[in-house]
Amino acid sequence: MNKLSKASVLYLILIFILLYAPIFYLIFYSFNSGGTMHDFQSFTWKWYKELFQDTRLLVIVLNTIIVALLSASIATIIGVFGAISISMMRRKRLRNTVLSLNNVLIVSPDVIIGASFLIFFTILGIKLGFVSVLLSHIAFSIPIVVIMVLPKLQEMSPTLMDAAFDLGAGWKEVLSKVILPYISPGIYAGFFMALTYSLDDFAVTFFVTGNGFSTLSVEIYSLARRGISLNINALSALLFFLTLLLVIGYYFVSKRTVRRHKPGVNK
Repeated sequence: MNKLSKASVLYLILIFILLYAPIFYLIFYSFNSGGTMHDFQSFTWKWYKELFQDTRLLVIVLNTIIVALLSASIATIIGVFGAISISMMRRKRLRNTVLSLNNVLIVSPDVIIGASFLIFFTILGIKLGFVSVLLSHIAFSIPIVVIMVLPKLQEMSPTLMDAAFDLGAGWKEVLSKVILPYISPGIYAGFFMALTYSLDDFAVTFFVTGNGFSTLSVEIYSLARRGISLNINALSALLFFLTLLLVIGYYFVSKRTVRRHKPGVNK
Protein backbone atom coordinates (compact mmCIF):
# COMPACT_ATOMS: atom_id res chain seq x y z
CA MET A 1 0.00 0.00 0.00
CA ASN A 2 1.52 3.34 -1.09
CA LYS A 3 1.54 6.58 0.89
CA LEU A 4 -1.45 7.99 -1.02
CA SER A 5 -3.55 4.92 -0.22
CA LYS A 6 -2.58 5.04 3.46
CA ALA A 7 -3.46 8.73 3.63
CA SER A 8 -6.85 8.01 2.01
CA VAL A 9 -7.58 5.24 4.53
CA LEU A 10 -6.61 7.46 7.47
CA TYR A 11 -8.77 10.27 6.08
CA LEU A 12 -11.77 7.94 5.78
CA ILE A 13 -11.23 6.64 9.31
CA LEU A 14 -11.13 10.23 10.62
CA ILE A 15 -14.32 11.14 8.77
CA PHE A 16 -16.16 8.07 10.12
CA ILE A 17 -14.99 8.87 13.66
CA LEU A 18 -16.27 12.45 13.38
CA LEU A 19 -19.60 11.25 11.98
CA TYR A 20 -20.31 8.34 14.30
CA ALA A 21 -18.62 9.29 17.57
CA PRO A 22 -21.48 11.62 18.67
CA ILE A 23 -24.06 8.96 17.76
CA PHE A 24 -22.32 6.25 19.76
CA TYR A 25 -21.86 8.71 22.61
CA LEU A 26 -25.65 9.21 22.74
CA ILE A 27 -26.30 5.47 22.53
CA PHE A 28 -23.75 4.67 25.24
CA TYR A 29 -25.31 7.06 27.77
CA SER A 30 -28.83 5.86 26.96
CA PHE A 31 -27.93 2.92 29.23
CA ASN A 32 -26.66 5.09 32.11
CA SER A 33 -28.62 4.62 35.32
CA GLY A 34 -27.25 7.93 36.61
CA GLY A 35 -29.52 9.95 34.34
CA THR A 36 -26.75 12.23 33.06
CA MET A 37 -24.50 12.47 30.00
CA HIS A 38 -21.40 11.99 32.14
CA ASP A 39 -20.17 9.75 34.95
CA PHE A 40 -21.57 6.44 33.72
CA GLN A 41 -22.73 4.57 36.84
CA SER A 42 -24.31 1.28 35.78
CA PHE A 43 -26.13 -0.39 32.91
CA THR A 44 -29.91 -0.04 32.82
CA TRP A 45 -32.89 -0.41 30.47
CA LYS A 46 -34.84 2.18 32.47
CA TRP A 47 -34.95 4.87 29.78
CA TYR A 48 -36.09 2.44 27.10
CA LYS A 49 -38.83 1.09 29.38
CA GLU A 50 -40.06 4.63 30.05
CA LEU A 51 -39.99 5.27 26.34
CA PHE A 52 -42.24 2.32 25.52
CA GLN A 53 -44.61 3.17 28.37
CA ASP A 54 -45.22 6.64 26.92
CA THR A 55 -48.48 6.20 24.97
CA ARG A 56 -48.26 9.66 23.40
CA LEU A 57 -44.81 8.93 22.06
CA LEU A 58 -45.92 5.60 20.60
CA VAL A 59 -48.68 7.43 18.72
CA ILE A 60 -46.07 9.86 17.36
CA VAL A 61 -43.90 6.93 16.24
CA LEU A 62 -46.90 5.44 14.44
CA ASN A 63 -47.64 8.81 12.80
CA THR A 64 -44.05 9.07 11.63
CA ILE A 65 -44.02 5.57 10.12
CA ILE A 66 -47.38 6.06 8.38
CA VAL A 67 -46.32 9.39 6.87
CA ALA A 68 -42.96 7.95 5.77
CA LEU A 69 -44.46 4.85 4.12
CA LEU A 70 -47.29 6.73 2.40
CA SER A 71 -45.14 9.62 1.19
CA ALA A 72 -42.37 7.31 -0.05
CA SER A 73 -44.83 5.06 -1.90
CA ILE A 74 -46.73 7.92 -3.56
CA ALA A 75 -43.54 9.83 -4.36
CA THR A 76 -42.01 6.69 -5.88
CA ILE A 77 -44.98 6.17 -8.21
CA ILE A 78 -45.03 9.82 -9.31
CA GLY A 79 -41.24 10.04 -9.50
CA VAL A 80 -40.91 6.93 -11.68
CA PHE A 81 -43.39 8.18 -14.25
CA GLY A 82 -41.82 11.64 -14.05
CA ALA A 83 -38.37 10.21 -14.74
CA ILE A 84 -39.71 8.18 -17.67
CA SER A 85 -41.37 11.29 -19.11
CA ILE A 86 -38.16 13.34 -18.74
CA SER A 87 -36.03 10.64 -20.38
CA MET A 88 -38.38 10.51 -23.37
CA MET A 89 -38.27 14.25 -24.05
CA ARG A 90 -36.58 14.79 -27.40
CA ARG A 91 -35.83 18.48 -27.00
CA LYS A 92 -32.64 18.76 -24.97
CA ARG A 93 -33.35 22.30 -23.77
CA LEU A 94 -36.79 21.35 -22.49
CA ARG A 95 -35.39 18.24 -20.78
CA ASN A 96 -32.65 20.25 -19.05
CA THR A 97 -35.18 22.87 -17.95
CA VAL A 98 -37.47 20.26 -16.40
CA LEU A 99 -34.48 18.62 -14.69
CA SER A 100 -33.41 21.97 -13.27
CA LEU A 101 -36.91 22.57 -11.90
CA ASN A 102 -36.88 19.06 -10.44
CA ASN A 103 -33.62 19.76 -8.64
CA VAL A 104 -34.84 23.00 -7.04
CA LEU A 105 -36.35 21.18 -4.04
CA ILE A 106 -33.12 19.22 -3.54
CA VAL A 107 -30.72 22.17 -3.53
CA SER A 108 -33.02 24.69 -1.81
CA PRO A 109 -32.59 25.17 1.97
CA ASP A 110 -35.12 23.22 4.01
CA VAL A 111 -36.13 26.36 5.90
CA ILE A 112 -37.18 28.09 2.67
CA ILE A 113 -39.05 24.99 1.49
CA GLY A 114 -40.85 24.65 4.81
CA ALA A 115 -41.83 28.33 4.89
CA SER A 116 -43.05 28.12 1.28
CA PHE A 117 -45.23 25.11 2.07
CA LEU A 118 -46.60 26.88 5.15
CA ILE A 119 -47.63 29.93 3.11
CA PHE A 120 -49.02 27.70 0.35
CA PHE A 121 -51.19 25.64 2.72
CA THR A 122 -52.37 28.77 4.52
CA ILE A 123 -53.48 30.36 1.24
CA LEU A 124 -55.33 27.19 0.21
CA GLY A 125 -56.93 26.88 3.62
CA ILE A 126 -55.45 23.44 4.30
CA LYS A 127 -55.36 22.71 8.02
CA LEU A 128 -51.88 22.01 9.32
CA GLY A 129 -51.54 18.42 10.48
CA PHE A 130 -51.38 14.99 8.90
CA VAL A 131 -52.42 16.10 5.39
CA SER A 132 -50.03 19.05 5.23
CA VAL A 133 -47.09 16.95 6.48
CA LEU A 134 -47.89 14.13 4.06
CA LEU A 135 -48.17 16.47 1.05
CA SER A 136 -44.91 18.21 1.97
CA HIS A 137 -43.03 14.92 2.31
CA ILE A 138 -44.39 13.72 -1.03
CA ALA A 139 -43.30 16.98 -2.66
CA PHE A 140 -39.68 16.91 -1.48
CA SER A 141 -39.39 13.14 -2.02
CA ILE A 142 -40.41 13.17 -5.71
CA PRO A 143 -37.19 14.88 -6.95
CA ILE A 144 -35.14 12.34 -4.98
CA VAL A 145 -36.89 9.45 -6.72
CA VAL A 146 -36.46 11.10 -10.14
CA ILE A 147 -32.72 11.54 -9.55
CA MET A 148 -32.34 7.89 -8.50
CA VAL A 149 -34.35 6.47 -11.42
CA LEU A 150 -33.03 8.63 -14.30
CA PRO A 151 -29.53 7.05 -14.43
CA LYS A 152 -31.05 3.58 -14.89
CA LEU A 153 -33.24 4.90 -17.71
CA GLN A 154 -30.20 6.46 -19.37
CA GLU A 155 -28.36 3.14 -19.13
CA MET A 156 -31.18 1.28 -20.86
CA SER A 157 -30.63 0.80 -24.58
CA PRO A 158 -33.47 2.12 -26.80
CA THR A 159 -33.20 -1.09 -28.81
CA LEU A 160 -34.89 -2.97 -25.97
CA MET A 161 -38.09 -0.98 -26.43
CA ASP A 162 -37.78 -1.07 -30.21
CA ALA A 163 -37.50 -4.86 -30.13
CA ALA A 164 -40.57 -5.10 -27.87
CA PHE A 165 -42.59 -2.88 -30.22
CA ASP A 166 -41.44 -4.93 -33.24
CA LEU A 167 -42.71 -8.07 -31.52
CA GLY A 168 -46.15 -6.51 -31.21
CA ALA A 169 -46.06 -5.25 -27.62
CA GLY A 170 -48.03 -2.14 -26.71
CA TRP A 171 -46.98 0.65 -24.37
CA LYS A 172 -48.52 -1.15 -21.40
CA GLU A 173 -46.50 -4.31 -22.04
CA VAL A 174 -43.30 -2.36 -22.75
CA LEU A 175 -43.71 -0.42 -19.50
CA SER A 176 -44.53 -3.44 -17.31
CA LYS A 177 -42.22 -6.04 -18.88
CA VAL A 178 -39.26 -4.01 -20.19
CA ILE A 179 -38.87 -0.59 -18.59
CA LEU A 180 -39.97 -1.21 -14.99
CA PRO A 181 -38.01 -4.48 -14.52
CA TYR A 182 -34.87 -2.85 -15.94
CA ILE A 183 -35.02 0.24 -13.72
CA SER A 184 -36.18 -1.64 -10.59
CA PRO A 185 -32.84 -1.07 -8.75
CA GLY A 186 -33.33 2.68 -9.20
CA ILE A 187 -36.95 2.39 -8.04
CA TYR A 188 -35.91 0.56 -4.85
CA ALA A 189 -33.15 3.11 -4.26
CA GLY A 190 -35.58 6.00 -4.71
CA PHE A 191 -38.14 4.45 -2.37
CA PHE A 192 -35.64 3.78 0.42
CA MET A 193 -34.08 7.24 0.05
CA ALA A 194 -37.52 8.88 0.18
CA LEU A 195 -38.42 6.76 3.21
CA THR A 196 -35.23 7.75 5.02
CA TYR A 197 -35.61 11.44 4.21
CA SER A 198 -39.20 11.39 5.46
CA LEU A 199 -38.31 9.63 8.72
CA ASP A 200 -35.61 12.09 9.75
CA ASP A 201 -36.90 15.34 8.24
CA PHE A 202 -37.24 18.14 10.76
CA ALA A 203 -37.04 21.58 9.13
CA VAL A 204 -39.90 21.17 6.64
CA THR A 205 -42.07 19.18 9.07
CA PHE A 206 -41.59 21.78 11.80
CA PHE A 207 -43.22 24.43 9.58
CA VAL A 208 -46.19 22.38 8.35
CA THR A 209 -47.17 20.38 11.42
CA GLY A 210 -50.03 21.57 13.60
CA ASN A 211 -51.51 21.09 17.04
CA GLY A 212 -52.41 17.48 17.79
CA PHE A 213 -50.03 16.01 15.22
CA SER A 214 -46.28 15.54 15.45
CA THR A 215 -43.45 13.40 14.12
CA LEU A 216 -40.42 11.97 15.87
CA SER A 217 -37.98 14.62 14.67
CA VAL A 218 -40.19 17.45 15.93
CA GLU A 219 -40.86 15.60 19.19
CA ILE A 220 -37.14 15.06 19.83
CA TYR A 221 -36.57 18.77 19.31
CA SER A 222 -39.36 19.58 21.79
CA LEU A 223 -37.95 17.16 24.38
CA ALA A 224 -34.44 18.56 23.97
CA ARG A 225 -35.67 22.11 24.64
CA ARG A 226 -37.10 21.03 28.00
CA GLY A 227 -33.70 19.89 29.21
CA ILE A 228 -31.35 16.93 29.09
CA SER A 229 -33.19 13.63 29.43
CA LEU A 230 -31.86 10.21 28.59
CA ASN A 231 -35.23 9.43 27.03
CA ILE A 232 -33.93 11.48 24.11
CA ASN A 233 -30.84 9.28 23.96
CA ALA A 234 -32.96 6.14 23.93
CA LEU A 235 -35.24 7.53 21.22
CA SER A 236 -32.26 8.67 19.13
CA ALA A 237 -30.67 5.24 19.49
CA LEU A 238 -33.83 3.52 18.24
CA LEU A 239 -34.03 5.90 15.29
CA PHE A 240 -30.41 5.20 14.41
CA PHE A 241 -30.92 1.43 14.44
CA LEU A 242 -34.14 1.78 12.42
CA THR A 243 -32.26 3.75 9.76
CA LEU A 244 -29.48 1.17 9.84
CA LEU A 245 -32.01 -1.62 9.24
CA LEU A 246 -33.42 0.31 6.26
CA VAL A 247 -29.95 0.68 4.76
CA ILE A 248 -29.20 -3.02 5.24
CA GLY A 249 -32.60 -3.94 3.80
CA TYR A 250 -31.98 -1.76 0.76
CA TYR A 251 -28.55 -3.34 0.25
CA PHE A 252 -29.92 -6.89 0.17
CA VAL A 253 -32.94 -5.96 -1.97
CA SER A 254 -30.81 -4.13 -4.54
CA LYS A 255 -28.21 -6.91 -4.56
CA ARG A 256 -30.90 -9.51 -5.15
CA THR A 257 -32.45 -7.40 -7.92
CA VAL A 258 -29.11 -6.95 -9.70
CA ARG A 259 -28.40 -10.70 -9.54
CA ARG A 260 -31.88 -11.47 -10.89
CA HIS A 261 -31.31 -9.34 -13.97
CA LYS A 262 -27.82 -10.62 -14.77
CA PRO A 263 -27.62 -12.71 -17.94
CA GLY A 264 -27.58 -16.44 -17.23
CA VAL A 265 -28.99 -16.10 -13.71
CA ASN A 266 -32.10 -18.20 -13.09
CA LYS A 267 -35.09 -16.22 -11.79
